[in-house]
Amino acid sequence: MNYHKYYPVDVVNGPGTRCTLFVAGCEHQCRGCYNKSTWPVDSGFLFTQALEDQIIADLQDKAIRRQGLSLSGGDPLHPRNIEAILKLVKRVKAECNDKDIWLWTGYELTDLNDAQRAILPYIDVLIDGKFVQELANPSLVWRGSSNQIIHRFK
Repeated sequence: MNYHKYYPVDVVNGPGTRCTLFVAGCEHQCRGCYNKSTWPVDSGFLFTQALEDQIIADLQDKAIRRQGLSLSGGDPLHPRNIEAILKLVKRVKAECNDKDIWLWTGYELTDLNDAQRAILPYIDVLIDGKFVQELANPSLVWRGSSNQIIHRFK
């Protein structure tokens, strides 16, 4: 898996202070996307064990308390990202079980395949659906267009 940006301290992408990872790879390529540079799966930087370890350390940091981890992109549920994302969310829940995980995807919950669904037990919130420019609304919280749904699992 590749990624574009990791923010160890973020207050924009989800509630509270968070760690946020923007992954590479998106099949949806929505018109009006604000993050087009993340579309190619081979763009950005290789997601390494060292970065995974840093995310865990940041989530465990007592000096700057984080509420959780946000996963965006690109698309964390892109087929090329599934293996690394599943490993990461399992580890977060095992080692930082007081932290929540939010995940944004262009796929709809009802259309997820088995590999994508394997991630759901480890996340707390899924924001699904493609960004639709005609339904864009800047007053929406945590989503860009009104067709996107916030699913709270925990």
